Amino acid sequence: MKLKSILSATTAFAMVGTTAFAEKAEVQFWHAMGGQLGEIVDKFASEYNAGSDSCHINAVYKGNYTENMTAAIAAFRAGEQPHVVQVFEVGTATMMAAGDKGAIYPVYKLMEDAGVDFDPSAYLPAVISYYTDTDNNLLSLPFNSSTPVLWYNKTALDAAGVDVPTTWDEVEEAARALKANGVEKPFSFGWQSWSNIENYSAWHNLPMGTEENGFASLKTEFSFNNDAVVNHIQRIADMGKEGLFAYGGRRGDSRGQFVNGETALWINSSAYYGGFKKDITDFEFGQTMLPVDTAVADKPQNSIIGGATLWVLNGHEQAEYSCVADFFQFVSAPEQQAYWHQNTGYVPITTAAYDLSKEQGFYESDPLTDTAIKQLSLNAPTPASKGVRFGNFVQVRDIINEELEAVWAGDKDAKTALDEAVERGNALLRKFEKAND
Repeated sequence: MKLKSILSATTAFAMVGTTAFAEKAEVQFWHAMGGQLGEIVDKFASEYNAGSDSCHINAVYKGNYTENMTAAIAAFRAGEQPHVVQVFEVGTATMMAAGDKGAIYPVYKLMEDAGVDFDPSAYLPAVISYYTDTDNNLLSLPFNSSTPVLWYNKTALDAAGVDVPTTWDEVEEAARALKANGVEKPFSFGWQSWSNIENYSAWHNLPMGTEENGFASLKTEFSFNNDAVVNHIQRIADMGKEGLFAYGGRRGDSRGQFVNGETALWINSSAYYGGFKKDITDFEFGQTMLPVDTAVADKPQNSIIGGATLWVLNGHEQAEYSCVADFFQFVSAPEQQAYWHQNTGYVPITTAAYDLSKEQGFYESDPLTDTAIKQLSLNAPTPASKGVRFGNFVQVRDIINEELEAVWAGDKDAKTALDEAVERGNALLRKFEKAND
């Protein structure tokens, strides 16, 4: 990809006040990046604005992923939609359906109309394949992509006399040794559907649903109540009864358990690296690949991404869309993506950004930070490990959360809970199919 520099203009620094901004095309960019991540998004927008004499990006935090997506949909219905909205990966099918109804301006078409030299092959295959249509056209721009890894407290593991686990049997053994050595909540995780059903399935090359996990057809049905996943969830529940596992909530709610040393083994996004590097000062931590369940597979397949992409909504002026295309070039440039990767833990979305990070010595100064990249590219994705594209999946994840929480509380066994999650989830798949067929 040829990524032109847009940082040469200096006159923008002297332009102040509303009169100056009135001369620029204004682009509304709604995102879901809070805290340190939001600060970097604001940094990118400010740097772009300073270097452009014709465009101004107004980056606005609209809450978490679900809140941001819901706000954008409501705004579109009211005719007040932003130009760009950040949508997490499980919203892809919903956004594609909206595209079929004319709401979306596909990125490949945006770049073509703007006359931008845009090469999708510059993006990492594991990232871009998630967001293409059946003709391999890119629908939204990859921005922040991550995958779950196993975070570990090396200091606690060393004190307990155990190695970093590579299998689920070893996770259980390590948790038992950690507990005996005074670690209160040895094992936990976040985003439990993503980490322990969606990625567990892909990592072991198990389909989560029919029709290539929803990529091939809206007629897909869930199959994650198979014996392998049921046994995996039941194992974790049994660990909970023994005091080896402590559920800490949905999303990243249990992050504090790991940071304060209550938990020594924690599965969640690679994107926690930047925050951990800043916040963890009392022990040495690291990350490693997801454990393998040797009862299911001899070796792992590949993990799948989380995070989000930038979707463009129809209904604005072409001059403003030219600014969107220009801004997309800017945030995709190796310099920006390498900075994003190195300061957050999200994977670099382009090969050039990965190469730049290597050239800058990042993986030598910050070892193991390429774990997520290695996981995603471990093997060529199969239909079971390419990703998931299910309609109404935001709501389905809520169902999975409810059923898993019933397991952790001891109210249901894993088989009952997953059977009910599949039944309830399939009802939402049929509802989505009916609305979009």
